[in-house]
Amino acid sequence: MDIQPAWTRNFQGLNGLRAFGALLVLTTHVGFESGAALNSPVSGLLSRMDLGVAIFFVISGFLLFRPHAAGWLTGTPRPRTRPYLWHRALRILPALWLAVGGAALLLEHPDEPSATYVRYATLTQIYGSGHGALGLTQMWSLATEAAFYLVLPSLAWALTRGAPSQRRLWMSMGLLLLLPLLGASWMAATAARGSGVAALWLPGYIGWFGLGMALALWRSARAVGQWRWSSLDLAARHPGTVWSLAGALYLLIVSPIAGPYALAPPTSGQAAVKSFVYGLLGALIVLPTIAARSSAEDPPGVTRLGGRTATFLGDISYGIFCYHLIVLGVIEEIMGYRIFTGGFLKLYLPTLAVTVIVATLSYYGVERPVMRWGRRGETRDHSSAAPLVPTGARTHTATATRTSH
Repeated sequence: MDIQPAWTRNFQGLNGLRAFGALLVLTTHVGFESGAALNSPVSGLLSRMDLGVAIFFVISGFLLFRPHAAGWLTGTPRPRTRPYLWHRALRILPALWLAVGGAALLLEHPDEPSATYVRYATLTQIYGSGHGALGLTQMWSLATEAAFYLVLPSLAWALTRGAPSQRRLWMSMGLLLLLPLLGASWMAATAARGSGVAALWLPGYIGWFGLGMALALWRSARAVGQWRWSSLDLAARHPGTVWSLAGALYLLIVSPIAGPYALAPPTSGQAAVKSFVYGLLGALIVLPTIAARSSAEDPPGVTRLGGRTATFLGDISYGIFCYHLIVLGVIEEIMGYRIFTGGFLKLYLPTLAVTVIVATLSYYGVERPVMRWGRRGETRDHSSAAPLVPTGARTHTATATRTSH
């Protein structure tokens, strides 16, 4: 039995998954702008790389609920809401505000009112029309994640009330596993009503967060001996097998079963399938990185995800998310590029290189110093979850423009 509190386990493999998710998002966006994600032989593969958002939402649910679950099971203090929200603000707002300012200054926006940028800076743009500002359309997922940040303390309280008996554990797990069905139902309903904005709200993605929370509860219960090790652990010790299953599911949703590749609205069935399968894929991809008792027991594939390069890219992955569409837009202006005219690699390589440079400067020059300043004098404890990186993906709404992707 792992006698250490569940929050003391350092999940190095998640660094590589952050990097992987960020690169998926960047790639699908360049694929859209070049047209390769719409009408090339690999259009399905590129289009479905918006899967990156599911990976990050699962990671968010896992990391942020884990100290609540561990505190409940061990009888130790839970995270306090005020420091938790302060830490979330320190993590996401500096780069967000830099990105909003950069988009306003560097990209052509003759008809964009200044109020639009205020809404992006306050993460309220998804609650009305006008969420298609150049260079910022990916921020819908950050607004959705911010809503999860606000809901989590109450949701965690409801799930971890009372003594952690077997009955209570299974009830909480059952509720978490129902959330993907709730999310899929919400997405089906919004598709049926043609309500594109509502498809960006938290209820449509609560299942992805919920699966991460379920992983946190499962791992914490095993760590303190409440649940026995099972066949799920055996599968997690073979990440190649688990990730191969995820790859097979990915190839399945490359088909039209998960909706169109372009910005045409999906049917209710397509929206539900995409929501449910993306959540399952995110959980399968994350599972091997969090299952082992300690870092020393991580399988080799997971260990490589925590290597030096993966850690560096994981650190800057939030910056990659925030800045890549601005970089892409500037490169298109410099090249005189017309969207949907091909040349995927011509756009991809400089966008990737410049974005990594900008994200590195942002992380080491702004984001990390601000986090250290905001946490000065604090004692490291379980109330402060490891930094996570929200990401974004292309939206499929009726109001989409050339940058709504």
